[in-house]
Amino acid sequence: MERISGCRVLEATILAVGILLVGYFIKSGIDDYAEKDRQVTVKGLAEREVAADKVTWPISMKETDDDLPKLYARMEAKEKAVRDFLVQNGVKPSDIMGNAPSVVDLRAEQYSGQSHASRYIVTSAITVTSHDVQLVRKLMARQGELLQKGIAVVAGGYDMPTTYEYESFQQLKPKLMEEAIANAEKTAGLFAQSSHSKIDRILRASQGQFSIEDRDRNTPYIKKIRVVTTITYSLRD
Repeated sequence: MERISGCRVLEATILAVGILLVGYFIKSGIDDYAEKDRQVTVKGLAEREVAADKVTWPISMKETDDDLPKLYARMEAKEKAVRDFLVQNGVKPSDIMGNAPSVVDLRAEQYSGQSHASRYIVTSAITVTSHDVQLVRKLMARQGELLQKGIAVVAGGYDMPTTYEYESFQQLKPKLMEEAIANAEKTAGLFAQSSHSKIDRILRASQGQFSIEDRDRNTPYIKKIRVVTTITYSLRD
């Protein structure tokens, strides 16, 4: 009889403990579910305007003539004059690169039914690639001095545009990320304040989307760097 009574007590105890555990897990699950709903996702933005630290400047020249050897000789003289102008005004010789000239024979053009004053057109380009952006921009403004020497510099067009770059981006990247995260946390804090809660911890975070663009069409040598990061925070009372 005592054995039966002891077994019943043990069974009752196990049942009670089981009920308590089930209740605990149910409550824990409900709390977790509630916590999942108590979160906020925000975007953090950081922007910076910086001066380009690299410029590529193609200097294009054209000559026309019927005598091809004479045409090449004139083009070589112009290229030398341009190189001298650049070096004498502070451009490093290692930053100057010449390209092979291209020749167009107008009489050989199959679809050209027009007569031309000269048979050949030779186009040559000297490219300046420098990290001294200010110096190169000053020389661009002095192209009239080349014109006075009889050297007509033509626009590079779409195939040879002047380009500006910002190569120091990797040094600036950590600071922008830090600023973007701080702005995201500030925004999340405002959301939490309106719901009478506080931000707790980061649940998810994106590495951030970076972009480097010209500030505007007229100032391509000024770059706008932008980073946007997306962060999800949990909230607590």
